[in-house]
Amino acid sequence: MNVIPCMTWVKKGVAAKNPVKVELTPTELKKILEEKQSELHADVEDEDNEVSKQENETEMQSNIIQQDEYGFDNYDEESGSIHCSIGNITTFDNYGKDPLITKDDDDDDSEKEDDGIKINDNLVVIGHVDGDASILEIYVYNEAEDSFYCHHDILLPSFPLCIEWLNFDPADSKPSNLCALGSMSPIIEVWDLDLVDCLEPAYKLGHKPSKKKNIKRIGHKDAVLDLAWNQNYTHVLASGSVDQTVLLWDLENGTPVNKITSFDEKIQSLKWHPTETHQLLTGCADKMVRLFDCRDQTVINSWETSGEVERVLWNQFDPNYCIASTDNGHMLYFDIRQNKPIWSIEAHTKEVTGLSLSSSCPGFLVTSSNDGVIKVWDIIKHEEPSCVWENKTNLGALLCLASSPNNPLTFSAGGDNKSHNLRIFDFAKIAKVYERFEDRIPKSNNHNEMMDITDNVGSIMLSNDSGSNTTFEKKTKNKFKKSLKSK
Repeated sequence: MNVIPCMTWVKKGVAAKNPVKVELTPTELKKILEEKQSELHADVEDEDNEVSKQENETEMQSNIIQQDEYGFDNYDEESGSIHCSIGNITTFDNYGKDPLITKDDDDDDSEKEDDGIKINDNLVVIGHVDGDASILEIYVYNEAEDSFYCHHDILLPSFPLCIEWLNFDPADSKPSNLCALGSMSPIIEVWDLDLVDCLEPAYKLGHKPSKKKNIKRIGHKDAVLDLAWNQNYTHVLASGSVDQTVLLWDLENGTPVNKITSFDEKIQSLKWHPTETHQLLTGCADKMVRLFDCRDQTVINSWETSGEVERVLWNQFDPNYCIASTDNGHMLYFDIRQNKPIWSIEAHTKEVTGLSLSSSCPGFLVTSSNDGVIKVWDIIKHEEPSCVWENKTNLGALLCLASSPNNPLTFSAGGDNKSHNLRIFDFAKIAKVYERFEDRIPKSNNHNEMMDITDNVGSIMLSNDSGSNTTFEKKTKNKFKKSLKSK
């Protein structure tokens, strides 16, 4: 397996010019290894207890069924640890040095790369699975220099499924450069992209239960399929899961303060409204697109589709409209004030896993699919779209798609081709595409524009009153409304 399941971009000027390299002392490294070993052993014990419970419940049935002499029927149900063992990892007391390594690591300029980030560099954050290894890779893309390379990477504990950039760090009052990562684990990890060689996330959201430690579950029960950061209220993050719930997290204290359960299947896509900051758009495998008012969890509107909803997307150029894609290759366009889609077309032959609008060119829509095809659409008018360009890529089944926040015609895509699964698409170099959208590209497209998303924003007032994490309390609703009015 060698796949790119998720990715996102970081705007120019956000990343630290000189990322900090984490250097742990032998004592710190030993402490981390001991903590991880303890956590893994606790997880294994909990899993074994659960397996033992299930075995006891089916013991009567097992006695009736004739046993297989060699146990082949239960080969896939072994209760052993599925985690990587770190028990044989060694630390050295001699100032952390391996005694078998005799050559000093001198400062050799010929062996060092320039690790600095330029003001006109974008970061592209990529979830990569290569064999048994799950990796978070931070690439640097420089349009002017036509360069694209991996700056540093982070080893992950679980298969990555979704990435969302955010700048909220509860431990720092200044905006940071972070990404929230959803995975096959129910725990959401938030990593600092300005740290190199870090072993631990900046913070985590959620906690698994432990009978041994008398710890109750916090957060999701299953894999996290999508994340949506509220860019207007920066301490709010939404997460959708296989457990058929959407949680709203207060990043100030790392707890879920609202739980939406109006679903019959796993939630695969989430997007906050660009301007109506309390409205959340969801795409679910129960074939429904829903628009929620998160102040009281009411459904503002909902639409049924012909397949499982893969992606949802707001038209930021006209926020009364949104787009959805499905697992049977269809793409739909909605006016949120109406009960039926404006149009529905068969955009691809398989799942439409990528759905992305240009950051600054109105009507420029790109889709990608498991059929390996990437397409450019013109949706400037609210009538049926026009396919401007399409191409069968060599990336295999396309699994993710993301647009550059600085360049209106630059996108990235990832697939499952073992030898070639990542590519940057500069559609400005395709004459047919450029000629179609040339007049809509902003003339004053400032590539050095800095982003400070925390300026002039309000504050969602979230409350996690004991005994209730499924609804907003009245006091919270009023504060939420006041903050919206003040905005």
